[in-house]
Amino acid sequence: MTFLDQLRNAERQNRSLLCVGLDPDPARFPAHLKNDASRIYDFCAAIVEATADTAIAFKPQIAYFAAHRAEEQLERLMAHMRSVAPQVPVILDAKRGDIGSTAQQYAIEAFERYGADAVTLSPFMGFDSVQPYLQYHGKGAFLLCRTSNPGGDDLQNQRFASVDGEPRLYEHVARLAQGPWNLNGQLGLVVGATYPAEIERVREIAPTLPLLIPGVGAQGGDAVATVKAGLRAQGGETTGPIIVNSSRAILYASASADFAEAARRVALKTRDELHAARI
Repeated sequence: MTFLDQLRNAERQNRSLLCVGLDPDPARFPAHLKNDASRIYDFCAAIVEATADTAIAFKPQIAYFAAHRAEEQLERLMAHMRSVAPQVPVILDAKRGDIGSTAQQYAIEAFERYGADAVTLSPFMGFDSVQPYLQYHGKGAFLLCRTSNPGGDDLQNQRFASVDGEPRLYEHVARLAQGPWNLNGQLGLVVGATYPAEIERVREIAPTLPLLIPGVGAQGGDAVATVKAGLRAQGGETTGPIIVNSSRAILYASASADFAEAARRVALKTRDELHAARI
């Protein structure tokens, strides 16, 4: 089953467009786990178990594990997600971007070591830095396109001369991903929820690609506006999938021992808001 197949199945089975981001910060853990990096797995596993039927995807952010020497905990977590939520694909948020030979090693890391179903990438070094990931048929790769951070304007929103006029850089990335770079139908784009008008522009350029959309929740992105701008469907079936990520609002919904139950409540509320917006 390809990543896109997994995505469609999870959307139908869990009635969800919500991606649960796993960005574990021990300093923000509930009191009985607080500041204990050895409990990262325990914290994340509890979140996964509580939200497994609410999500279209899980998205662990690799830096939050590596910073605490918790890569082995991430490996355990990946195996746990496959065990308790086999219907939910996992996107490794790594934002890798390097020359081809190094990219091959990063691809091994993402898909063989961690067993991710998809990975986030920076396209700045060009297609040869993306191609090694596409050799893993059935896996997905999301290219940074129009990110939710304010500094994204520094490059992504700049215009440059081309045969197509003067497109903005993020528009050019979207065209490449929809067209010549998407050799096996494996590519998607990362577009921030804080820019709904630009989500809509990316969707015009790339009508069928899956969009990974961070920024709903703690970053202030509007769930309804995000769905209206990015989701495309025909005959009840999604033709332009979206994966709307929320991390901190779910992970840190409570600072007490009921953190997993609180995370579930927020995840359900967000999932239902997203689902209602598609109607």
